[in-house]
Amino acid sequence: MNDETKKKSPEPFDWVTERSACSLPKVFKDLGAQLEEDVKIRNGLRPNNAPYEFSVKTDVSDITVLLQSGDVRKSVIFSLTPRSVLARDDKGTQLFEVNITFTDDGRCRLNVNDQPREPWQVRRMALEELFFAPS
Repeated sequence: MNDETKKKSPEPFDWVTERSACSLPKVFKDLGAQLEEDVKIRNGLRPNNAPYEFSVKTDVSDITVLLQSGDVRKSVIFSLTPRSVLARDDKGTQLFEVNITFTDDGRCRLNVNDQPREPWQVRRMALEELFFAPS
């Protein structure tokens, strides 16, 4: 086989492994790690005398991002369901629902309201007000 033939042969695509990684439990686990990092970064941006702090609480099917400021507590909860990930506020109101799709080009895509979203966009949609709205 010459160099020209090697260049034209695409690498075989392991769609089975990629599709397996595109499961709700895996996406939810990855989301949890990304939320932990977002909270770590956001806490690092607080002024030294900031009267508020963010934290993450994780259990089997819920990830809660919490804002604590004195007696004020606000949160966003991500819940793993059999068919999606739900984002809710601390009053239980659904903010949005995240579904996943394994695309024809072999990518695991998150969808919110039938719109493709990157993981950071989903996190921003849920956390921007919690992180940056005046208390």
